[in-house]
Amino acid sequence: MDELETQLRRRLTFAIISHPDSGKTTITEKLLLFGGAINIAGAVKGSKQSRSSVSDFMAIEKERGISISTSVMGFEYRGRKVNLLDTPGHADFSEDTYRGLSAVDSALLVIDSVKGVEERTRRLCEVCRMRHTPIATFMNKLDREGKDPMELMDETERELRIGVRPVTWPIGQGRNFKGVYNLVERKLHLFFPGEIQRPIDIVTINDLADPLLDEKVGPSLAHRLREEVALLSGVYPAFTVEEYLAGTATPVFFGSALNNFGVRELLDTLTDIAPHPTPKKGEERMVDPGEERFSGFIFKIHANMNPRHRDRVAFLRVCSGSFERNKTYFHVRSGKPFRTGNPTAFMAQDSEIISEAWPGDIVGIHDTGTFKIGDTITEGETLNFKGIPSFSPQIFRSILNADPLKEKQYHKGLNQLAEEGVVQIFSKPHHPNLRVLGVVGQLQLEVLQYRMEHEYTAKCVYKPIDFTIAHWITSEDQKALRDFLDDNSKRILVDIRGTHIFMSDSDWFFERVKGNNPKIRFYGTSEMVEDRDSAFMA
Repeated sequence: MDELETQLRRRLTFAIISHPDSGKTTITEKLLLFGGAINIAGAVKGSKQSRSSVSDFMAIEKERGISISTSVMGFEYRGRKVNLLDTPGHADFSEDTYRGLSAVDSALLVIDSVKGVEERTRRLCEVCRMRHTPIATFMNKLDREGKDPMELMDETERELRIGVRPVTWPIGQGRNFKGVYNLVERKLHLFFPGEIQRPIDIVTINDLADPLLDEKVGPSLAHRLREEVALLSGVYPAFTVEEYLAGTATPVFFGSALNNFGVRELLDTLTDIAPHPTPKKGEERMVDPGEERFSGFIFKIHANMNPRHRDRVAFLRVCSGSFERNKTYFHVRSGKPFRTGNPTAFMAQDSEIISEAWPGDIVGIHDTGTFKIGDTITEGETLNFKGIPSFSPQIFRSILNADPLKEKQYHKGLNQLAEEGVVQIFSKPHHPNLRVLGVVGQLQLEVLQYRMEHEYTAKCVYKPIDFTIAHWITSEDQKALRDFLDDNSKRILVDIRGTHIFMSDSDWFFERVKGNNPKIRFYGTSEMVEDRDSAFMA
């Protein structure tokens, strides 16, 4: 087995996704804890800093207690190199989550057992289903009174349109939560509350009729477990790795992330069954991770990760071959050579310089403005990877500089945060000083103002505009496109890629314009200009 094949078999790259407040960031901390990356939840190993979330490293994240940007963390566990992406759960930052999902090979879905399946959960699973991304599911907060586990299973299968296959099953709930029974290994994992450390008490029970079960959890809960397991075997097929890898069924685990319960068993299973790096689709061809020649794409850009250094980092997903420090590569969009002397691996905002990286790895590249989200780097081949579009915003505002003395800082901050994907920025043809912001949710506007002031010492103000709906436009008939742009000049904006966008104020008006201009194609995402088969079409 050559070096590339060996490294491929070791890689595990997955994202954690959920509705806000389901415990996603908490379970991220506990995975890092069991993976040996941190000593105590919230503190990087060896760090003297006080406890706070490792993955929520931005000041505004710590203040708000929410994740607003995807964090990348890596650690070794049971012979596999794990690359973990903690994605924002809040709908206002969904584009960052979708971009993160383009860079992984599988996902871990966290569901709050008290609230069940929620709106963001449905949307995220739709994105995974479009990409055939395997999903494992963790039912969290079993130490609280919540929905009946059977009801949760039915709801998950019905709402997410995916087969559910229980791997562990809870014994009791809330104050009566005693642990879980592993249906595959036939082992009883007993629950002991404790956020930092948990005694390990695992009992092998091959036959649920064994009186040892009654002794460990009590006769009442033992009787209930026997009844539920018998019912499960008749309702749900046995779990198979093949179904999971195909994305048609999800293995389900129960536990309490806050109390460290069920997380180690989940991590053990993921390292056993989660896929190695998978092929990635390009516009030109499918790229296999086992190919010797390097290829990768930029899925995220983050400015000021370290406020003291004002650095800007591009996040690269390695798709094939090996990435080597100081080697010259080809930047496809610009057509120019590219070389990096200090590629890094991450633990949230902390990083270390690496000499090489392999398919599945996430590499940080110091960026002086060279890269944009979606850019491809290769050893010379012209490749463009799919699946990293900008989505049509729902809120639009014109933005103005509130301090004329900070004009330079204002434009620098606005441009860098737009390239990072915090907001979408549009300009008006022939009016270069007029900027229009497009965002998915109101919170993005607040984040932009906060970061402009705290990272660039610039202040901005917003003003409402009349338009509420945006569509990217193109046409095979260039004369028809020019005529359309001239006839609708007041409604035309241009994105940072130079692509035209048509703005409207109602669905009725848009449908009328669309019907009157059959030669113009309208799309709900920027990627649709190049990719008419995308599943994200409006």
